[in-house]
Amino acid sequence: MIPALVLTFLLATLSAATPPPVFDTDGHPLYTGVQYHILPAAGGGGLTLASRSAACPFGVLQSDHPASLGLPVTFSPALGGGHGRSIDVLVATDLNIEFAAMTICEQSTVWKLGAFDHAVERWFVGTGGVKGSPGRSTARNWFKIGKWGQGLFKIVFCPSICKGCHVLCKDVGIFVDGDTGNRRLALTDSGPLVVQFRKA
Repeated sequence: MIPALVLTFLLATLSAATPPPVFDTDGHPLYTGVQYHILPAAGGGGLTLASRSAACPFGVLQSDHPASLGLPVTFSPALGGGHGRSIDVLVATDLNIEFAAMTICEQSTVWKLGAFDHAVERWFVGTGGVKGSPGRSTARNWFKIGKWGQGLFKIVFCPSICKGCHVLCKDVGIFVDGDTGNRRLALTDSGPLVVQFRKA
């Protein structure tokens, strides 16, 4: 029989080791396989796909229509659901983000950190990533959701699925393209894009 003090310690340790779930705007946990809109907490349009030069794969940006919900996404944690069951999307855990949409591009709509853009000195978030298969070759395809106050969240690029890999760890924010005015998602040191998740 386990002493009460030891049992209390074990339960507290397990509780501390399990990240909390991410919640939607209705207060329900986010689940795998369910579609959600990612909406900026400060207002404005949701997230969508666009190409800066009509080239594939498309980039990820905020819609320029303030009332637009953007395109829905699904989340696929690296740990998987197991036995085909949905699981919670947890804070600060590796996951794929995928637009639930079709494009003219042959590439997937899974989010991926693109190559460094030397012209503007930014890392931009694009698509064309690989879903699943966590490891060194897919490190750029994994993002996390971090907490940002009560009911608010941020998106982070800081993959931990590859032990020993040297990776960037930065928040995802907005970069306004001077040529087009597009609000493109990019890694930032000057403040994240604070978001909420609304079930589609």
